[in-house]
Amino acid sequence: MSRVTDVQKPAAGAGPFAPLRNVTFRAIWLAGLISGLGWLIQTIAMSWLMATITPSSVMVALVQAATNLPAFILSIFAGAIVDNFNRRKVMLAARSLMTVTAVALTILVALGMINPWIILFFSFLAGCGIAFNDPAWQASVGDIVERKDLAAAVTLTSVGFNTVRSVGPALGGIILATFGPLTAFCLYTLGHLAPLVVVWRSRWTVPVSRLPPEAMLTAISDGIRFTSLSSEIKTALGRGFLFGFAGIAILALLPLVVRDQLKQGAIAYGTLMAGFGAGALMAGLASTTLRRKLSDEQMLKLACTACATCTLCLSLTQSPALAAVALMLGGAGWVLGWSGLSISVQWASPRWVVGRTISLYYALTSLGLASGSWLWGMVTESYSLSFALQASSAASLGVALLGLLLPIHQRKDSDVSTPDSFEAPTLSLDLKPRSGPIAVKIEYRIARDQVEAFLALMLQRRRAQGRNGARRWILTRNLHDITVWTETFRTPTWHDYLRFNYRRTAADRALNDSLAELHRGDGAPEVTLSIERPTAVPRKPGIVRSDTPHA
Repeated sequence: MSRVTDVQKPAAGAGPFAPLRNVTFRAIWLAGLISGLGWLIQTIAMSWLMATITPSSVMVALVQAATNLPAFILSIFAGAIVDNFNRRKVMLAARSLMTVTAVALTILVALGMINPWIILFFSFLAGCGIAFNDPAWQASVGDIVERKDLAAAVTLTSVGFNTVRSVGPALGGIILATFGPLTAFCLYTLGHLAPLVVVWRSRWTVPVSRLPPEAMLTAISDGIRFTSLSSEIKTALGRGFLFGFAGIAILALLPLVVRDQLKQGAIAYGTLMAGFGAGALMAGLASTTLRRKLSDEQMLKLACTACATCTLCLSLTQSPALAAVALMLGGAGWVLGWSGLSISVQWASPRWVVGRTISLYYALTSLGLASGSWLWGMVTESYSLSFALQASSAASLGVALLGLLLPIHQRKDSDVSTPDSFEAPTLSLDLKPRSGPIAVKIEYRIARDQVEAFLALMLQRRRAQGRNGARRWILTRNLHDITVWTETFRTPTWHDYLRFNYRRTAADRALNDSLAELHRGDGAPEVTLSIERPTAVPRKPGIVRSDTPHA
């Protein structure tokens, strides 16, 4: 049974603002803007506070690292939770953690009990809330809006944050200079209340599995297996890690650029961050048009080039005006890169695993952001600020060139919808949910002149079956009748076999139809289900009946 719903689906998906017709999406999106404004004010305050209480370049850069590191540590667990439990409740729990963290930090600032390690600890704690909230929200976007609006919705989410980025940093700088950090942290705390209330009041329909939730370790294993067998997602994850690793120098080293190179203060820092946000906003508004004209790979190359140009300009200029222009370009590249990569992951992910693939995406990209922040801080400490920025620029260009070997795949037209129902086969044994392992054998008769085409389809089939949960997949050929081919695989339990069938996408079913067309036997390929049994003699004969399944 579906959860309570008051969602109104938009009638059309044309244009970048189509998802805003959806009442639920619009409410959460607007609340996210308020929260994002508070977050940016707090980020400015945290980074600048760190720069004023310690001369260490590494400690300043580690503020970004501490915020992003939890996503790497916790995201895979968060993804399993998001796919198996109520995503709305996960968002509420994460938002509650972030609110409590903000209150505690504000109290410590008011009492003057702040040092570099306390700043890093609370940055890490806030990052823990983000690690659970962001995958839950991104996975929910596909439940709230229609698929044709998904790209626009993901872009709007990124644009929304970067819209307030054009206001928040400047506002944060003014608040810091005029009222001090305590006021900034108070506003950050208040900003968390809006999304907390909106998510609490909102409801939306989500696909509900007819099977019980997977065990945590099984869910994590299935998510990792699906991702490892999806070349599209693996490529997006790898390029995302490198994009963040190279480009994070813009944000991680900007406080040092302002303090040491431009010889400016908090207001200038906020104003330059506003330039970064303004560039991101303009790129977001133009993204729909750009996607019609450019491929996903061309978009990522454009983003990498923009970030490389930004860091190179920052390394060479001592003019705040030129730095602002460079940061506008960097902000444009930042939003085009991240929104494009996120969309690629979501387009390639069926709904049953989208939380886990998004979480793995966040984990690896956050690792890239955290390790990049640390590395560029160390390079600055060991060499110079300008050298670190120029090295970052070269790294971003390298990420663009990597597209020649690992291009981002186009998945806009792929159908990853899964069946609403599955009719389980009639069995002679009364299996329990944990009965197993289940062995599946599918027999084909293939003409000799069709063997090459059959093997090409089977190469795709192996990856598809593995993504959906098949273990120990093999293909054999009968030595007595060489037209007979047998596909064999196993699932750990009977429930895992049922999940396997519920997970088959429309593309998987089309592949199955193509194989059936090559089959030359009477009727469809024959499917045989078996259960593996132990060969040991029971200790007390008569206890185990011959018709009792092994569980």
